[in-house]
Amino acid sequence: MISLKNIVKTYGKKQVLKNLSVDFPDGKTTVILGPSGSGKSTLLRSLDLLVRPESGTLSFSDLQLDYSKPVSKKLSFDVRKKTSMVFQNWNLFPNLTVIKNITTAPETVLGKSKKETEERAHKLLAQVGLSEYADRYPSQLSGGQQQRISICRALAMDPEYILLDEPTSALDPELETQVLLILEELSKMGQAMIIVTHNMEFARSVADKIVFVEDGDILFDGSPDEFFNHPTTRIKDFLSGISFNEEK
Repeated sequence: MISLKNIVKTYGKKQVLKNLSVDFPDGKTTVILGPSGSGKSTLLRSLDLLVRPESGTLSFSDLQLDYSKPVSKKLSFDVRKKTSMVFQNWNLFPNLTVIKNITTAPETVLGKSKKETEERAHKLLAQVGLSEYADRYPSQLSGGQQQRISICRALAMDPEYILLDEPTSALDPELETQVLLILEELSKMGQAMIIVTHNMEFARSVADKIVFVEDGDILFDGSPDEFFNHPTTRIKDFLSGISFNEEK
């Protein structure tokens, strides 16, 4: 389990995370929801140190990290080795083939052999329906295909948790569906994921746990059933606003 306690993060004079505490269970999918600017992405990126809060603690299996103290390279490496991030705009290396995009990090960071990483990469490509694209370059792929490759790249690191920051917001609806189906299958397989998303139907179908963040505070931490079927007044307003925007 990942546990964050009393997390504070500020940008300038704005406190983005306000003494926030939350747990992310092993082998489950946690979906982080909330309005724009609420602190969702900052919270997610705190988990692999892409963002450094000013104070608070991170507990992750046998690792303990105090954000208010200097973090050694070894501790930073150990934390990041347990997670893999999938970004909104996929961030593939344009000068590398698909297979190289997937195998480079396991070889250089984890010290795995080329034979081992390529075998794993081909299995992952088959899993996402892109076996025939191994030798192509990112520019030869659609956005949906590139995002599926970025998911393969994350899985190739054998992370305990995959962190996904609005993974489909840059895609049109058809391509979004392709990626969401892959994530739904990973969730069923027990791959722990923490996902920031704007897609409420996906959140409803895939989440084991919902965390609702607004203005740097957690206003809800519980089951999808309670969130969607027994919402507070504020959550009901949020869901109504999302539905209205999707219909426009």
